[in-house]
Amino acid sequence: MGFLAPWFLAGAVAIGLPFWIHLLRQYRSTPHPFSSLMFFERRTQSSIKHRRLRYLLLLSLRVALLLLIALAFANPFVSRSGATAGGPKMLVIAVDNSFSMRYDDHLARAKQQAMNAVSQLHPGERGQVLAIGSRVHFLTQPLEPADADQLKAAIQSIQPSDEQSSYGEFARALRTIAQSSRIPLEVHFATDLQKSSLPPAFADLRLGSDTNLVFHSVADPKQPNWMVESVTAPAKIYDPKKVRVQAVIAGMGTEAAKRTVSLVLDGKVLETKPVDVPANGPASVEFLSLDSPHGFHKGEIRIEPNDALREDDRFDFAIERTDPHPVLFLHPAGQDRDELFYRSALESVSEAGFNLEPLAVEQAANQSLSKYAFVVLSDVGMMPAGLENSLRAYVAGGGSLLIALGIHSAELTRVPVSNEAIQGSSYASLSGSRFETVAAADAEHPALRRANKLDGVKFYQVIRVDPGPSRVVARLTNQVPLLLEKQVGEGRVLVFTSTFDNISNDLPQHNSFVPFVEETARYLGAQQDISTNVAAGSYIELRSAKDRGAAIDVTDPDGTHPLSLKDATAAQTFQVTREGFYEIHRANGRQEFVAVHADRRESDLTPVPQETLDLWRNTGRGPDTPSSQDGSAAQNQARPWSLWRYALLLVLITAIIESVLASRYLSVEKEVAS
Repeated sequence: MGFLAPWFLAGAVAIGLPFWIHLLRQYRSTPHPFSSLMFFERRTQSSIKHRRLRYLLLLSLRVALLLLIALAFANPFVSRSGATAGGPKMLVIAVDNSFSMRYDDHLARAKQQAMNAVSQLHPGERGQVLAIGSRVHFLTQPLEPADADQLKAAIQSIQPSDEQSSYGEFARALRTIAQSSRIPLEVHFATDLQKSSLPPAFADLRLGSDTNLVFHSVADPKQPNWMVESVTAPAKIYDPKKVRVQAVIAGMGTEAAKRTVSLVLDGKVLETKPVDVPANGPASVEFLSLDSPHGFHKGEIRIEPNDALREDDRFDFAIERTDPHPVLFLHPAGQDRDELFYRSALESVSEAGFNLEPLAVEQAANQSLSKYAFVVLSDVGMMPAGLENSLRAYVAGGGSLLIALGIHSAELTRVPVSNEAIQGSSYASLSGSRFETVAAADAEHPALRRANKLDGVKFYQVIRVDPGPSRVVARLTNQVPLLLEKQVGEGRVLVFTSTFDNISNDLPQHNSFVPFVEETARYLGAQQDISTNVAAGSYIELRSAKDRGAAIDVTDPDGTHPLSLKDATAAQTFQVTREGFYEIHRANGRQEFVAVHADRRESDLTPVPQETLDLWRNTGRGPDTPSSQDGSAAQNQARPWSLWRYALLLVLITAIIESVLASRYLSVEKEVAS
């Protein structure tokens, strides 16, 4: 027996009030006439009967009423064992099988703790087994009554994954189970209590009502871990001698140590370097060449010796050795100034991956365009017959076209291929102070993402174009569109209403010129934001618009084909969940590799503070018990069972009886008095 608010018991002193009221009844006698009282002595009369309490039953009820009120506010409780505290419940057994559980024998110990928790299942109760990663995997259905052998078989089937654990998703699943089952939950969670698994907001850990969460920690007091934290390598290699592969080696809970770092390609060690890793800190290592033949290759950075979490001692990456992509630059004969500036900007980019091929527009009538990554039309006026039709077919089939408009383009009535109406030119004197600057620009567009929205660039001459349905990416202060984009068939056309020289503008003199040329080339050549190294749980794009309906095959690290026949022709993306290399076979016969690595936040084994665990557990109104390695100890822990509701019920009953009895005594006194 205990009291949660014992100070309210001070109200019990009010039980003296009924005694005082009952003692106020004065002795009364009927006066009789007498001739004279002069010979009587004045003295105080005493009467034992006058001091005697009457209506003892009514007095007892009033005392009990006040005592029960004080008792109810004191919130009394009795301690009851968890096994008998609340009748039927649902037993939920959760096992963390995220990447960090690969450390030493953590997963095996977690499964054993879960097997021990099955003994808490009572006959006729429900039971369910969950595996916790980035998502919650329901391994059994909440059948009633649950079969202990079925639960144990589900626990034994749990295998380690490469996912990042999410305690937020786990809490959300528990709330859903509590709402659907409508009975108290007894949740046993076997995990390493990794701090990085917590959600950004503590509110996401909220449990449903009547949820008792018991932690079974498998974390060791000291868990040192070295890992390959990250690898920076190009997705494509054009010159093996210019390749730089950088790796970061880090330690978590470690002392200063020396590690051997190896660069491996297709299973062959190319180079090995020693690195000194500081205590609880990172160290960098760099490899300056990557000799490889043409095609896709499987790369790896590994450290030795291995530690208890061997899986993060290596980091996979995929690369492709290929030739630079050709770009056709069409310009008027004898006008190569634009080509000179454009080439200089493109070649100044390390490993840009493009090879510029200039050609006079008069000589391009029979030019095959299919081999080019994209085509540039620089200040082109009248074109040979059939060239515009070839360009239009090239773009409609998925190609890209960059058009720069200059004085020769002003002779046209429409922009080639995209067909926006040309309304003339806008000119400002170089010697005067008149010029236009960019007034509005979409900074998120790939062409302007690193070009600072062409801020500060002075434009002296631009071609006025009616954008029509085209998207205006940038506009000058005189409201003339500077950069437009239009979708033509499966391809795109980007129109720049000025030139690439330093006559119509001073763009080549600004730091934004090279990023503008580079990002525009990558955008039109479909080379931007290409990543062949992703974290487990990411989604990779399977097809573009022009590949709609084409069959695509995916092979996972185990050599199986996870896509169904329907998904192979319709799925736009595919989620990679395993470490290793995925092969993508596209409809055009091209084969690609994607390297998948576990999220390195899983390598940080720092545990959740005990205060956070207590707060999390208390959101489910569960018992305030510490984490236990033994589920039975937590199950049999005493739980407070509040009695205030019963005290209030007795108050109500006592008040009714007191009112009836008081009314009865009052009516009797009135009859006697009359």
